[in-house]
Amino acid sequence: MRVQASNRATASLRLSEWILAGYFSYTSVLAVFLPLAVEVRIRILVVSLAILSAYALLRWFDNPAERKWLEVTRDWLPMALAIVAYRQMGWFATARVHHSLEQSWIGFDKLLLGELGVRHLIEISAPVFPNILELSYLLVYALPAFAMAMLYTQGLRKSADVLLVFYLLGLLLAYAQFPFWPSDPPRTAFPGVEAPSVHSIFREANLVMLGNLGIHTGVFPSAHVSGAFALAFAMRFLGFKPWLRRGTLIYAILVAIATVYGRYHYAVDAFAGLGVALVAASIASFAFDRPGLEHSRAPLTHPSGAVRPAQISESAMQRSANE
Repeated sequence: MRVQASNRATASLRLSEWILAGYFSYTSVLAVFLPLAVEVRIRILVVSLAILSAYALLRWFDNPAERKWLEVTRDWLPMALAIVAYRQMGWFATARVHHSLEQSWIGFDKLLLGELGVRHLIEISAPVFPNILELSYLLVYALPAFAMAMLYTQGLRKSADVLLVFYLLGLLLAYAQFPFWPSDPPRTAFPGVEAPSVHSIFREANLVMLGNLGIHTGVFPSAHVSGAFALAFAMRFLGFKPWLRRGTLIYAILVAIATVYGRYHYAVDAFAGLGVALVAASIASFAFDRPGLEHSRAPLTHPSGAVRPAQISESAMQRSANE
């Protein structure tokens, strides 16, 4: 049974907020036990504890369901906190001399892009397909906002927690591994090796953005890939129209190809990112499909017919109406 996130008139946290609280608790523990400079340790702890304190205070609101502005804020705030989580991972970076992981990964890239001719196939249609890939990689930062906007336009704002759980699990399960797989991207570890021969404004924008905002901590697994596929799986779970489901899945595939072609990631990073997304989708699907959970249930329908109806019981519909 497809269900929506709990929006009961209580001060309890949403599942997506518990995931964020768990993640920032995790980074706090890492900050204590990993060998870090004192100022870095303090910075991580201050940011994590500030976020945890904010969510703790949220439980003190008498009836958040009566404050629509607060509920809408809770829909969008996790996307901003996901950026904080990304930047925070950069603080765990340490000086590195050896690149043993990268050396073990680059051989497969040479085989895939060079000997098997994947880079040549991509550039046959140059500059069209290479530009599509670079643009796909660039727009991945806007993908969660697009997915949430689609949810709103379908009149399914109460399903925001479902979407966020899929996305956050896909993203944060990748971020959580960065300190244990310290690695540099192939464009910096192996400059010129299987590098794209097509340059464009989209590629320059990607390089500028990564140069100024990238954390240079770890590339395994690819959070770009895991986040994109996690959202594609969420769109399918929520039963959106076929063009949206297929479109987001095709887009996720383009992102995965772009990460390798553009030398932003190794091929193993992309495959690992897909694996993380599959694990995240399995966990999220299990969480929202479990019978007997106290969730508000409502049919995923829209007057325009944009969403396929879910099979729900009369009693479930009545509970949703009462809420």
